[in-house]
Amino acid sequence: MATTKLDEIDRKILAELQADGRMTNVELAKRVGISAPPCLRRVRTLEEAGYIRGYHADVNPRELGFEVQVFAMVRLQSQAEADLSAFENRCRAWPLVRECHMLNGEIDFVLKCVAPDLSTFQDFLMGQLTPADNVASVKTSLVIRCAKDEPGVPFDVLEERLAHLA
Repeated sequence: MATTKLDEIDRKILAELQADGRMTNVELAKRVGISAPPCLRRVRTLEEAGYIRGYHADVNPRELGFEVQVFAMVRLQSQAEADLSAFENRCRAWPLVRECHMLNGEIDFVLKCVAPDLSTFQDFLMGQLTPADNVASVKTSLVIRCAKDEPGVPFDVLEERLAHLA
């Protein structure tokens, strides 16, 4: 489904589930103004089409003992597709790397990393990331605090944009 093929009910379903993925189908149907059976069919269709990638609990890393969050900017020696893919696969295997984004410009990748303490992150940085194949340089920035961590997309912006296109 392309964004333009989603109707208002589909977008409401996505917005509601993004805000609270634990609600029952009955509650979801009530919130979007349809009965439960077609609501469940729509949710399944949205899942199958890839609009809904999964359902997750938003856990608090600090409460679980992950006190350190670091962004690592990685520059590679080679940007050949095979080398980029190899680095991405390596990142998927590192538990401390929670997000990996390929960028354009001087930095090839930015990694969001979490660790229980600074020495654990330093061990990862010096023992795995920096010496990894094809890594030319790594610059890190320790997160002091987070002012905003909003998952998903802003559905109100999407609705406003679609209203202007209509």
